[in-house]
Amino acid sequence: MEDIWERIMLAIERLGEIEDEEWACGSFDKDKQVLLQEIKQYFNKVSAFILYLYDVSQIDIKDLETDALREINDKLYEDILPQNYDLSYGNPDYAVERLGGEYGRILSFLYSEIRACIAYVYESKFQEFVAVVELFLQIYGMFAQGTECPEEKYIREAIYYHMYDYADVMVEGRTRETIDSSFTFATDIIMNSDLSDIRYLYLYGEYIGENEIITATFLNSLPEDKVRAMAATYVRGFIKGFEVMRIDIKPKKTVNIRYSIGQERMVKYAIEMFRAEGLSPVIFRYATSRINRKQTLRVGYVATPANKQYDYDHRMDDALFLDKAFAKRKLEVIEETYEKYKDLAAAYAGPAVIESFGENPFKPAIKDTVNKLDEKQREISLWYSSKSADLSNRYMPRDKYSFTIIAYPIPEIGEKFEEIFDEIVRVNTLDNELYQGIQQSIIDELDKAEYVHVIGRGDNQTDIKVMLHTIHDPAKETKFENCLADVNIPLGEVFTSPTLLGTSGTLNVSQVYLNELKFSNLKIEFEDGKIKRYTCNNFDNEKENQAFIKENLMFNHETLPIGEFAIGTNTTAYVMAHKYDILYKLPILIVEKMGPHFAVGDTCYSYSEDSAVYNPDGKEIIARDNECSILRNSEDSGLREQAYFNCHTDITIPYEEIGGIYSVHEDGSRIPVILDGRFVLSGTEELNQPFGNN
Repeated sequence: MEDIWERIMLAIERLGEIEDEEWACGSFDKDKQVLLQEIKQYFNKVSAFILYLYDVSQIDIKDLETDALREINDKLYEDILPQNYDLSYGNPDYAVERLGGEYGRILSFLYSEIRACIAYVYESKFQEFVAVVELFLQIYGMFAQGTECPEEKYIREAIYYHMYDYADVMVEGRTRETIDSSFTFATDIIMNSDLSDIRYLYLYGEYIGENEIITATFLNSLPEDKVRAMAATYVRGFIKGFEVMRIDIKPKKTVNIRYSIGQERMVKYAIEMFRAEGLSPVIFRYATSRINRKQTLRVGYVATPANKQYDYDHRMDDALFLDKAFAKRKLEVIEETYEKYKDLAAAYAGPAVIESFGENPFKPAIKDTVNKLDEKQREISLWYSSKSADLSNRYMPRDKYSFTIIAYPIPEIGEKFEEIFDEIVRVNTLDNELYQGIQQSIIDELDKAEYVHVIGRGDNQTDIKVMLHTIHDPAKETKFENCLADVNIPLGEVFTSPTLLGTSGTLNVSQVYLNELKFSNLKIEFEDGKIKRYTCNNFDNEKENQAFIKENLMFNHETLPIGEFAIGTNTTAYVMAHKYDILYKLPILIVEKMGPHFAVGDTCYSYSEDSAVYNPDGKEIIARDNECSILRNSEDSGLREQAYFNCHTDITIPYEEIGGIYSVHEDGSRIPVILDGRFVLSGTEELNQPFGNN
């Protein structure tokens, strides 16, 4: 640590000299001199930001009053807030305009990596902090020499070798913190803070806005028994997962808790309940550096993003350093870390996730100035994702741990936030026993079917045939899982993994929000269970529509199979969503229970297909594989690599867009389950009650 602080002090001293330095650029032509002056302003501004961040690191912020804490938070994030973003170097458009196309993209990326240091400073990860600052100074030195402008390739090389050389620190640290409960930064905030004093929110170093403040204040206003009940629902769902999947929980020692900042009062009770079950909390921040981050995904504890456009603009910054050698280097570090801490990995019980929802829909601006992966890099990225998933499953087999997901709204959802919050609590605690019987009626019928035929209504052009597995012993086997409120809260669906051969047709939905992005009039055509064509109406240009779908729904795969077909039964949630006009703000976790849905990507049982799964009636769910996942058993390594896609995205058709869902028997008879958006199968009548007379 002494060596690191020596490096930090040298770096801070050098940063303090930058603003007063003059560059000797008189030998350049006028245009080049103007450009270099703009670049000098960039380094002045970013170095001042780093110096401020260093000053923050020297303050004991726990002793500050609310106004002082808010002032620090504002200064750390004001530059990238939407109202200031047009003039931010974090904005690739502005960076390219001011710094030129040759340097703008790279220096905008460098600034985003500097901004990742906010997390390092707050968590006292000073080795990571000084490494990024030294990269900044190295690139500054290339320009400051004054004899010639550095070639772009040399700046890229500096970034590449920084990422490559520090993989053993950055990647190992990230891998370890996902399984090691001794990293207690967030746990200490939750368990040791006075949560009635919202100053604790500022201890994370994340952007703290109205969503976080109002959520924390609201939870503080609730009776203790209500918050405990919320935590108990969440914890019971996780523990129930071990029972449902018949996994022994005794060897497990840790649970990964993921939540949104502001929810700490509920999380504190949950930690106490998990500890009573013998599980210590593993809580980590979402990855802030591009070396560990995939696109815009934020896995870990989070706050509302300061600016989603900023995140979107930098989603492919790894284009600056991604190649096969670098990907292999990351995999080597991950494997070495798992091997070093294999006992911790084996004791991992799984993720327990509290999602938040209610943000205003985000429609990204598409920019030509952002860094983009080329085709070769896209292939490397897919290859890396597959290999890293295999490594994770080797040390933490998915059939040996559980999970649970539950969701609550944030204040941005609207003026009736508190009322909606109560409604979501009600939806999350519907009667398991009641739904078990109703859903069993649907399963009993679908077990007789050869395939399911789904037809749209009105302008919806859905017309798709979903082929089902064959049952050999009806007394002991079933095709669909009866999904209740255990790992996947709220309850309300029956789902299966279809067979791909013969599953063909069109899936269409007027609008759907996937991975926080809106897709308008999404239309996907399937042939033998795989995506053949796709389009949407997000943009006037069809090429942009297809590129948007490929990147954000298909994650750059050329095609994806249907991994799941389900019928959602939670009409209570559906009516609630329409009552408050929040359908477009709900998470897929709830939306998928509000109509039939199709998942593209892996099955629901990926990496655990060989483990038997049973419904409450004791029947084994035999539809766990499809023609892709079964390739994992192939003797051909090339075929084995085609078994998984490491994604699973649910696309739900709302009830009002459904003309019919039919269970079609081998003799051609067609038994309707839903007609014109209402359940008509015997035994499901109660599902229509929330609709009233509508």
